[in-house]
Amino acid sequence: METGKCDTKIRASAKYIRMSPYKVRRVIGQIRGHSYEQALMILEFMPYRACGPILQLPSPAAANASHNFGLSKTDLFISEIHVNKGTFLKRFQPRAQGRGYPIHKPTCHITIVMKIITR
Repeated sequence: METGKCDTKIRASAKYIRMSPYKVRRVIGQIRGHSYEQALMILEFMPYRACGPILQLPSPAAANASHNFGLSKTDLFISEIHVNKGTFLKRFQPRAQGRGYPIHKPTCHITIVMKIITR
């Protein structure tokens, strides 16, 4: 069973997060490649609103690793994390002379993939 642990990928995702993917990408670039504990510390002290939804992702991924594969949380690091565009919430803002101005409220999908640290 030890040989299979090196190739194990642990995933967690959050979909339809009500935030622009460009703002989220600014934050995930800071935690890519860090260990589980380092990523949590970085996200807690960054001043961006995008840190909230991202901070909720490493914990379920680590829980998946411990429950499904019997891995320790301290041995995990973030190998991949990416953000994709989601659907737009389409709204209209009333304007002059009876016109309607379209407003697009973006959403995004965040996916995190963690691997075990090989020592």
